Amino acid sequence: MQIQFIGAARTVTGSKHLITTIDGKKILLDCGFFQGKGSESEGLNRKFDFVPSSLDFVILSHAHIDHSGNLPGLVKMGFKGPIICTPATKDLCGIMLADSAHIQENDLRFVNKRRIKRGETPLQPLYTVKDVENCMHQFTCIKYNSPYQVCDGVELIFTDSGHILGSAAVNLTFKEEGLTKRLCFTGDIGRYNGSILRDPQAFPQADIILAESTYGDRLHSDNTLSEQQLFNVVYDTCIEKKGKLIIPAFSLGRTQEIVYALDQMEHKKMLPHIKVFVDSPLSVNATNIMREHGECFNQDILDYMKTDDNPFGFGNLVYVQDVEESKSLNDLHEPCIIISASGMIEAGRIKHHVANNIENPKNTILMVGYAEPNSIGGKIRSGAKILKIFGEEHHVNADVVIMDSYSAHGDYKEMIQYLSCQDKEQVQQVFLVHGEYETQVHYKEKLLDAGFKNISIPEYGDVVEF
Repeated sequence: MQIQFIGAARTVTGSKHLITTIDGKKILLDCGFFQGKGSESEGLNRKFDFVPSSLDFVILSHAHIDHSGNLPGLVKMGFKGPIICTPATKDLCGIMLADSAHIQENDLRFVNKRRIKRGETPLQPLYTVKDVENCMHQFTCIKYNSPYQVCDGVELIFTDSGHILGSAAVNLTFKEEGLTKRLCFTGDIGRYNGSILRDPQAFPQADIILAESTYGDRLHSDNTLSEQQLFNVVYDTCIEKKGKLIIPAFSLGRTQEIVYALDQMEHKKMLPHIKVFVDSPLSVNATNIMREHGECFNQDILDYMKTDDNPFGFGNLVYVQDVEESKSLNDLHEPCIIISASGMIEAGRIKHHVANNIENPKNTILMVGYAEPNSIGGKIRSGAKILKIFGEEHHVNADVVIMDSYSAHGDYKEMIQYLSCQDKEQVQQVFLVHGEYETQVHYKEKLLDAGFKNISIPEYGDVVEF
């Protein structure tokens, strides 16, 4: 068996890991977009380091675009096999991939106007909405903890990783020439004691682990304090300063967690009487899908829903779909909360909201999750004083608040807790993926201290033989 690391290697985005079995079967784990690297991302997303038509299977850990985003491009380039995932992941991919196609088409209209003026050839999107429709026909759904025969000698079990709705660790058993190898690709590892989703589930014993490492160098603040912290930011911005609270949040997971927290405040009569806008068509659709998959919810929210059957809706909450209604928020001169995608501020309506509000000291930008360091969100997190958005410079006069307690990624203690279900003596090799290199070096030391051995940090393109 051979593994090639062709994405999320010493970086966080672009998740792709290619397994080739001894009899030549090719299995791709994830097919994600590279994000937050400007023109470099564009180049990386336009090529594959393999022939797409040579793949036999894709196994998808979850629906986030850095894990699923290039599936339509893969199908467009000739992949004809099944894309295997959980039912919730398929439902989410249906809306998220279509949204990705729309964003590409809209962004290129703007870019191509300038290219045509310069006499340059217009660019084509990586894929279109039609390509997404074609791609969705190849999805195959497997429930958690249900053994599935991928092909002769390869069995799959999904276990809940607690990261987002439908997210899963990919557990594969290979039987080759009388030998058995057990591999776990953790996908992204979620949080414990979260507000909506179940805790990450223990996974079967593995010989080889491909482990995420996004927050391998830090600890999150106590998520039991997150509601009070959020209330403090709302009160300070909207009541004390009478400004706007702008929250860049991924459409799936983070948005619903914040809305649910605000819903609980409203339920307790703590929330000030201000308007709350979720300005993202994708967030609206993702919230509707979330309502349909209560099987992924933890007991706390199920109990809460006995007294409030709509945990993602309350009186002053408005879900915005229409683009003109979104633009009108710029002319709203009253305190309010605007939650909009994307979390890295690299695309979508949030770029306009940040550009229009970041220079006003009455306002607050609340960062609630990871942002690639080179992205606009990453620069805001790192304390940049001037940002370039849509080609124009903006001074950061608004307050910037960072709350990682809402992160969907476990910190290093939570990730080690997740791996603690393993007999370390049986784990032959751990590969750290989905993390920045300096973070991975730190996390490697933590894992060694915890008793794991043979920990590698593969580079882009590395090939390992077993």
